[in-house]
Amino acid sequence: MTTPKRPATKSNPTALAKKAASKKQAASKKQAASKKKAASKKKHDEFDSKIASSPSGSLTVRRMHRRDINRVWEFLKRSFRDVNRETVEYQRPRSKERFEETYDDEGIEQLVFEGGDEVVGYAECAYEVTGSDNWINPRYFDSRDMRPLFVEELATHPQYQGRGVGSFMMEQLEHLARLHGCTHLVLEVAENNENALAFYKRRSFQKIDAAIFMAKKIDRAPDLLPPRKLKPAPA
Repeated sequence: MTTPKRPATKSNPTALAKKAASKKQAASKKQAASKKKAASKKKHDEFDSKIASSPSGSLTVRRMHRRDINRVWEFLKRSFRDVNRETVEYQRPRSKERFEETYDDEGIEQLVFEGGDEVVGYAECAYEVTGSDNWINPRYFDSRDMRPLFVEELATHPQYQGRGVGSFMMEQLEHLARLHGCTHLVLEVAENNENALAFYKRRSFQKIDAAIFMAKKIDRAPDLLPPRKLKPAPA
């Protein structure tokens, strides 16, 4: 006995059109994202190439101007791009908006370090605890007779590491600290940012707090409880 063939089902033109449109939209989004990523990489690579080919010269330092915000923000994104893949906390301002707000904050120094006409370093510091979301507890330092200069950001362009930029920035910060009667430089660094940690230790920085991020894996479970047998209606 032969099994009858199943009748062929007609395709739904509307469903096929929707499916094709959805695939086209997804492909378009993917292509746009790829172009944006490529453009960003090209921009960073051009900057890296310009830095690498620049002649040896003097390092200069000046206070940041409002016109520098965009240029310095791009520099910070490039400088911390690799580090931020491995750390829980962002090692730079969380957003450009916050970076722009910082420029208007009183009591904050923003210093731009340049090699020729290119930004090769950036330092940001404060003489007092600032910001409503700051992690600093001032009483810790008061009780120890410490008057710190708080180093909020410190960044060197990757192509310029090992060329004296970091040392120059630290000397500048120490100079400011002495001028303002500060007794210590205080900063935060991720424990797994090994290069930065080694840089600070070579310059006699010591650990003053043992705060670390900890995590515990939680077994996953459905949000809703499984079905339950309904009790019989009362007699």
